[in-house]
Amino acid sequence: MNAVLNQIAPMSAQGTLFGPTSRYFGLATTSLQTRDGQTVIYLTRRFLPQGDQFALLQVHRVIQGDRLDNIAAQFLGDPEAFWRLCDANNAMRPNELTETIGRELRITLPQGIPQS
Repeated sequence: MNAVLNQIAPMSAQGTLFGPTSRYFGLATTSLQTRDGQTVIYLTRRFLPQGDQFALLQVHRVIQGDRLDNIAAQFLGDPEAFWRLCDANNAMRPNELTETIGRELRITLPQGIPQS
């Protein structure tokens, strides 16, 4: 286990292994001791925020062939930011956001940033 932990990237100034665009940014780590004496380090649980708490920028209506990564790239400038769309639309499963043609997706500012 220690060999694996030694291969993990160093922590940032915020004390996390994840950069500021990650959904895991800022989450604390904790550890537990196994019966055989090894220490296992893991992230604390991330609770999904309520989507209606995000500042709405616009709404996107899902069309045939839409993919969440493409929507994220178009509206957020980053295909890996699809998780922000999930948060803004209260979705645990990303694919559910594009399963229904005509569904309206909330495109929002990141959590904690008020609309000016």
